[in-house]
Amino acid sequence: MSGYREEGAEAGLTLGADGMLRLKWPRGAVITTTDAERAMLRVNRLCGDNRHPMLVDMATTAEVSRGARAVFGRPCRASRIALLGSSPVDRVLANFFLGINAVPCPTKFFTSEQDALAWLALT
Repeated sequence: MSGYREEGAEAGLTLGADGMLRLKWPRGAVITTTDAERAMLRVNRLCGDNRHPMLVDMATTAEVSRGARAVFGRPCRASRIALLGSSPVDRVLANFFLGINAVPCPTKFFTSEQDALAWLALT
């Protein structure tokens, strides 16, 4: 369905045996403040007292609200965050976020998952 944007979508979150968090938003997600708060709460609960590097797959995200961007600027249990995108729109969203918000840990945008994972492994 062309132009479909799902609001209120929940991201998939896993913590791999390699110690890497992977957060993936559904295709066409419009990330609201509530979505961002729920995702960060899940990250913090999954990590417990430990900190882990996190790969955020935002390749098919349609929009990130101003409130969600503010939530993502708060400290969480991620030690580093790699934002993974695939389009010029993804790059604009990431650069807008990184340019406006003070990020709580080292955060960088990538278009290659392999490069993102290599950067995250530097922790």
